[in-house]
Amino acid sequence: MGQPKLLLPWGEATIIEHVLTVWKASRVSAVIVTVHPGDDELIARCRAAGVDVAVVDPPPADMKASVAAGLAYAAANYRPRPSDVWLLAPADMPRLSARLIDQVLGAHDPADPRVLVPRAGAHRGHPVLFPWPLASEVDRLAEDAGINALVAVAGPREIDCDDVAAFADLDTPDDYERLKGGGRES
Repeated sequence: MGQPKLLLPWGEATIIEHVLTVWKASRVSAVIVTVHPGDDELIARCRAAGVDVAVVDPPPADMKASVAAGLAYAAANYRPRPSDVWLLAPADMPRLSARLIDQVLGAHDPADPRVLVPRAGAHRGHPVLFPWPLASEVDRLAEDAGINALVAVAGPREIDCDDVAAFADLDTPDDYERLKGGGRES
């Protein structure tokens, strides 16, 4: 991408600043971002946005390790109750909306705590909601299994939403240009 993708311009800010603004506009009670040591500009922008920053050293080998580090940070700093939930989404989703985050949160039923996955048509996306007790299962996943294995084993409930564009992430320069040209939703 020529530079760290989360620091690419998005409107009047960077991608990470936009995404964090969306998360903070939702009903979540805390936002935790895991970052590699040495990502000083990313760390500074996350802290300036008023979110928790978990610097993971050594850098996590994969997304599962990054998620485990974020969950360990949450457990140590927030002491979640078994009735609490956590949401998961990659940081490179600039079309994610506070409305979608709140829709997923609103679909949670404490009397029937389940993994919730938003779906638009045939497409599944993020954020995925997990009951807090499943946090301990992340470390028990097989070495070659990702978080999607936890979702599959948990038997998720799908939440219908109307915006498949909110699921788009940035993996290539073409993705960035396409999403940037398609406008933003917040």
